[in-house]
Amino acid sequence: MENVRRYRALASLCRQQAAYRPLQTWELLGQAEHFEHLAEIELKAHFDACNAKAEDEAPAAPKWETPAAA
Repeated sequence: MENVRRYRALASLCRQQAAYRPLQTWELLGQAEHFEHLAEIELKAHFDACNAKAEDEAPAAPKWETPAAA
């Protein structure tokens, strides 16, 4: 989660710099978009890992048995 904070902070910094540097606006906004994309990838990986742990720890569903014909 620390990487997500870093990526979002870098994206914010790029957007702020874009406001003050008109000649580099598009480059800086592109970098901001890249950092936001990296943050989304990190978040997805984190939640996938959390969900995988929760599924592994969940008790197994009971299996239904079919009655045998007499």
